[in-house]
Amino acid sequence: MADSETALIVGAGAGLSASLARLFASEGMGVALAARKTDKLKALTGEIGARSYRCDAGDPGQVEVLFDSVVADLGVPDVVVYNPSRRVHAPLIELLPEEVEKAIRVTCYGGFLVGQAAARLMLERGSGSILFTGASASIKGYPQSATFAMGKFGLRGLAQSMARELAPNNIHVAHFVIDGGIRGPRHPGGGEDAHLDPDAIARTYLHAHRQHRSAWTWEFEMRPWVETF
Repeated sequence: MADSETALIVGAGAGLSASLARLFASEGMGVALAARKTDKLKALTGEIGARSYRCDAGDPGQVEVLFDSVVADLGVPDVVVYNPSRRVHAPLIELLPEEVEKAIRVTCYGGFLVGQAAARLMLERGSGSILFTGASASIKGYPQSATFAMGKFGLRGLAQSMARELAPNNIHVAHFVIDGGIRGPRHPGGGEDAHLDPDAIARTYLHAHRQHRSAWTWEFEMRPWVETF
């Protein structure tokens, strides 16, 4: 695989991450998919010839093993996507501290662990893209969604800091605000334009990875054209 690019998608499953995996594979990339439960990835890995890895992104030891395994199997990733998040939807005064801690660990702290591991490898090589999946909650705190906002606000701050620090080293860091529901099992109705098309989102991620370094974008906002904001 040394002569082709390698993509690592952390938090893989159906929806956006599956669209990313298919698109990256169609570009000739070797694709690595990481998730806490890999059984759900069997059909996708078989379809596109990807490799799957079991990893809890909030566990430093598991993230280290993940990157060691991907490097050994496919080489240093050229593009790493961080996709996981965890929601706790409840009134503020009813939130359980341990559930809040778990959610922030998945949504934000895991992004730090994965971003740091990717940066170490990419700095040594001198190139790469690290892409973080955000949400409406990255820039707007909603009622009964404090935990999600904390995680996504933190992830956005991480991405912005990394972008400024790593750009001079030829590493492109970008954050994607997905402002709306992504079409799929969770959002099946509402008409063709009501939800974001995951394949269209994936093409924007690829565009970010392919951008010339003279005109890098650190943040993208995407939403259906019919949605107010």
